[in-house]
Amino acid sequence: MTSKPLVICAPEPRTLDLIFTPKALAELRARYDLVETTEDAVANLDAATLGAARYILGQPPISAATLAKMTNLRAVLNVESNLIDNMPYDEVFARGIHVLTTGAVFALPVAEMGIAMALDLARGVSGADQAFQQGHEQWGGDGNANARLLSKADVGIVGFGDLGRALWRLLTGFRCNISVHDPWLPASVLHDHQVTPASLDEVLQGSDFVFVMASVTSENRGFLGAEAFARMRPGAAFILLSRADVVDFDALMAAVERGHIKAASDVFPTEPLPADHPVRTLPGFLRSAHRAGALDSAFKQMGDMVLEDMGLMDRDLPPAVCKRGRTRNRAAHAVQTRRSQLIR
Repeated sequence: MTSKPLVICAPEPRTLDLIFTPKALAELRARYDLVETTEDAVANLDAATLGAARYILGQPPISAATLAKMTNLRAVLNVESNLIDNMPYDEVFARGIHVLTTGAVFALPVAEMGIAMALDLARGVSGADQAFQQGHEQWGGDGNANARLLSKADVGIVGFGDLGRALWRLLTGFRCNISVHDPWLPASVLHDHQVTPASLDEVLQGSDFVFVMASVTSENRGFLGAEAFARMRPGAAFILLSRADVVDFDALMAAVERGHIKAASDVFPTEPLPADHPVRTLPGFLRSAHRAGALDSAFKQMGDMVLEDMGLMDRDLPPAVCKRGRTRNRAAHAVQTRRSQLIR
């Protein structure tokens, strides 16, 4: 009898119970031999286990020496979100090993949160509710002095990967005028989605709502700063949904504090935030504790994606469900300086 394929399971920060339904987890255990361990312990597994492993579930650190022992490895299945610079990607790709991410499961939940935040900023929903609770609500038109519609508004999206495209699909029902800035995509791709390719300045200056969905890279860290916020329309809404590191957060708070723009964010420079962080009480700033994508239904979808792609690879077919990591070229430095390309 042929033994079952071996899977090294180190899915931190997830757990198998989180990313698989009971039925899917039973299927995983029936189809594969599992070695359940921690990400830091993978390198210390015995040579026979490393040599037999067909898949890694998770993205533990893998040195060149460890990778050399993994002679049967076909895929690393990341169940976090962004891929991590913790393995020799040039050698991984040269050997034809797939690096796969299930991060697309978060796209729709994050996009829906973005719509909710935009509507709240536009219509003052949470502020009106707080006023009602405190007994000084404003009725009818008196409560809409600064309200606006999302429908038919000028909307800018920064970043048009999985998150940006999920948001675009939801926005189509609002009949918005959508412009997109994404330096990694040709104009033809954006035209195919019936959005207007735009420079960053055009997005900032021409939008009532700016949604930031861009991944952080070593090149774009803090690229949205004081000058960027100053170029935005007075009263415009800035909605941050990807990574806090793409923004100069102090400059963002300053722009909101002086009343130039409103803002909402699901991500912050430090998480959890210190109890005395000024953004906690900043008027005009809508806060969410990095919960936009963290739905149980999204986590469970990860397990389904993993099982489907492993099933394809078991039949010597390429994976078709998870997103494949890649670099612009084979050079190792490209992985470390162009991280966003790993998840495009």
